[in-house]
Amino acid sequence: MFQPPVCRPDRTGSQRNSLIVPLLLLLLLNGSLKAAQAAKPKGPGHTHLNSIRIDGDISLGGLFPVHARGHDGKPCGELKKEKGIHRLEAMLFALDRINNDNNLLPNITLGARVLDTCSRDTHALEQSLTFVQALIEKDGTDVKCLGGGSPIITKPERVVGVIGASSSSVSIMVANILRLFKIPQVSYASTAPELSDNTRYDFFSRVVPPDTYQAQAMVDIVKAMRWNYVSTVASEGNYGESGVDAFIQKSREDGGVCISQSVKIPREPKQLEFDKVIRRLRENPNARVVIMFANEDDIRRLLHAAKKANQTGHFIWVGSDSWGSKISPVVHQEEMAEGAVTILPKRQSIKGFDRYFISRTLENNRRNIWFAEFWENNFNCKLSRHAVKKGSGLKKCTNQERIGKDSNYEQEGKVQFVIDAVYAMAHALHNMHQELCPGKVGLCARMDPINGTHLLKHIRRLNFAGIAGNPVLFNENGDAPGRYEIYQYQIRNRTAEYKIIGHWTDQLHLNVRSMQWPGGVRQIPSSICSHPCQPGERKKIVKGIPCCWHCERCDGYQYQADTYTCKMCRFDLRPNENHTGCVPIPIVKLEWSSPWAVIPVLIAVVGIMATVFVVVTFIRYNDTPIVKASGRELSYVLLTGIFLCYATTFLMISTPDVGICSLRRIFLGLGMSISYAALLTKTNRIYRIFEQGSMSVSAPRFISPASQLAITFTLASVQLLGVCIWFGVDPSKAIIDYEDQRTSNPTMARGVLKCDISDLSLICLLGYSMLLMVTCTVYAIKTRGVPETFNEAKPIGFTMYTTCIIWLAFIPIFFGTSQSTEKMYIQTTTLTISVSLSASVSLGLLYMPKVYVVLFHPEQNVPKRTRSLKAVVTAATMSNKFNPKAALRPNGEAKTELCESLETQSFSTKQTYISYSNHAI
Repeated sequence: MFQPPVCRPDRTGSQRNSLIVPLLLLLLLNGSLKAAQAAKPKGPGHTHLNSIRIDGDISLGGLFPVHARGHDGKPCGELKKEKGIHRLEAMLFALDRINNDNNLLPNITLGARVLDTCSRDTHALEQSLTFVQALIEKDGTDVKCLGGGSPIITKPERVVGVIGASSSSVSIMVANILRLFKIPQVSYASTAPELSDNTRYDFFSRVVPPDTYQAQAMVDIVKAMRWNYVSTVASEGNYGESGVDAFIQKSREDGGVCISQSVKIPREPKQLEFDKVIRRLRENPNARVVIMFANEDDIRRLLHAAKKANQTGHFIWVGSDSWGSKISPVVHQEEMAEGAVTILPKRQSIKGFDRYFISRTLENNRRNIWFAEFWENNFNCKLSRHAVKKGSGLKKCTNQERIGKDSNYEQEGKVQFVIDAVYAMAHALHNMHQELCPGKVGLCARMDPINGTHLLKHIRRLNFAGIAGNPVLFNENGDAPGRYEIYQYQIRNRTAEYKIIGHWTDQLHLNVRSMQWPGGVRQIPSSICSHPCQPGERKKIVKGIPCCWHCERCDGYQYQADTYTCKMCRFDLRPNENHTGCVPIPIVKLEWSSPWAVIPVLIAVVGIMATVFVVVTFIRYNDTPIVKASGRELSYVLLTGIFLCYATTFLMISTPDVGICSLRRIFLGLGMSISYAALLTKTNRIYRIFEQGSMSVSAPRFISPASQLAITFTLASVQLLGVCIWFGVDPSKAIIDYEDQRTSNPTMARGVLKCDISDLSLICLLGYSMLLMVTCTVYAIKTRGVPETFNEAKPIGFTMYTTCIIWLAFIPIFFGTSQSTEKMYIQTTTLTISVSLSASVSLGLLYMPKVYVVLFHPEQNVPKRTRSLKAVVTAATMSNKFNPKAALRPNGEAKTELCESLETQSFSTKQTYISYSNHAI
């Protein structure tokens, strides 16, 4: 160690060899902290306060967390048996092996200066200044003793490389100093991603992979478990904060993992801080998984806080390599840690180190100044008799205790990497010696002093088999490749242990079947923000949290187009049962078996049979007075129209196609047009006859059968002309109407196969027939005073009145059901029944009485005395004048009264039918 000279310096001397200002500041800083504490070395293995010195040709520095972080102003706390003593002894074990190896650094002995960082970066910085003191050359030319002699200046040993540190925050602090003096550093446990920055930490290397690999492995574990909502806990400092940052960055890059809470444990925390962390983690109970980048002490205290909050079995811990497979964080809180998944760089237990460490005693391990403290802690005894107090439960150490026999022993997880780090430095020095001192025994002039930059190049070029057989090599940033083992803390038969459940080397290999969760269950616990949406539901992402969403049902005619979108089905499709796609809407039409069709068809069949029966009867009795009196020509035309009205029912129910739709256009209005054209012609003829008879005895024009037929066909042809124009403008076709039965419930939606006849087109189609019907009704009203003896004025009148009532009832039923889901059935049935009833009224009132007389009272179907037209008209006119109430009397009564005054008494008791056939009416 450097010691200040005992002589008073001469300040008047030359200043040419004065030190560089930064080095002087560093020296002054360290002088008061270190030089006064150091004792002059007295021989190999001599110990210094808080440090171990082992003499050698080349000295390596060592930084180990022998003690925990102190509290209440104390720099150091309790001893760390595994993380401190095991790792320190691993370095000493490696040095012994190397110094005894004739093939590695032959005739060159490696020494060491090992320091205790006390798990605190600031304390480690103070300690590590010891490594650079030898590089600060103190020129004594400007210092003179009082007697004129030169001062005696003792220089400390020169450290060419440093093994450590353990904590990333400590390594970062120390690396900033070592790089100034070009001292290579090889860490066995620091994994912070920040240390991969070769521009800032160019002399730093490590035999463990950086946390970027570890973070990727942890992200892969989370995704393999199907967890997507996790919290993170980090110890304040480079290791914890950069580890969590790397995890968050990797989770964002890979996607599918969101952070619920990101909590930081401050430096030197009180227990209340851990209680506060647990309360924050409990704010979102869905985020059960907690990613931990925390130091060993913080892990232990956090588990204790969770246990105190009665959260056993709730949290699923995923720990970084700082937890690994250590026992100390889980002692006395095994149930709280059950199910924890931890990660550790792939390692093997070194059997040689086990034999070495178990054989350590107080006698053969005096070089380790902390071993006595370890001995007391490990065996729960005191070396000094005076330290044993009554009732304390402690005993005096006998020095006969043995590690592994009288105490539990399990090799610490980083022992392999400590040994590999020491061997990496030794191999680099060996390669450097072969290059600079070929064939020479021991160190040569070219390696005195050792160039740190040159040594670093040899470190980065290394590729050798480590103590466990794994290759030791570094990339351009000084990082080791990522190889991890995945552990789970399990309790089986009340025995807790870390069990290897997988490994990670660029990709994850996990044995899920061997995993066991709190309570001994095998089912993987969930840690998700939102449960998966059901089929047919879209995700509505919560703003800023892509793993949290609300599920919204694709309702109505929407289907789930993708995870986040609902779209409307095409007009001819409807969503399937779970709204994941669209299916064709069923096509419906009026079936023959439907009740809506059976009744109209039954009416039509009966009507057609009746019409045919009347036609056959009229043909059979074509020359009888009754048939002649009804106007045979117009009767056959009218019966044809009635037949077409009935036949329309079958067209309306038949499956629509181009042919059926064309026939519907033609015959739906044609049958009614022919019927009402014939009736209009008849009523018009009667009206004109009697209107003319009141003014003149001459016969009106166009009352002959031929004229009547011409008028009828002229009126009916107007209907055909309109239909032909309609065909020219809009050809007939069958369509599928998907709006007609597009209900709010898609399962009830139907496509209606129908003809392209809209409601407006139907009104136009039937409008002309209704015009004829109204006109005919007007004439029927005008001829209501004509006695029934003269043709069919009153039956026609009753027919038209009834028909008007039918169609007045049809209009509200037809158009009032336009919004009904049964529209097609109701409207078709209403229309066909209305048309059939109209035909039935005409058939029943106009022809059934005649058929009845012809068939059942043939005695009344006989020819009568023929009179001239003048006599007929005069008789009818005079009958109305003399007896205005004659029109209200029973059939034939008016004629009977007229005959009583004009004819003989013999005719007064008989009803009289007048035939117009002889009068050319």
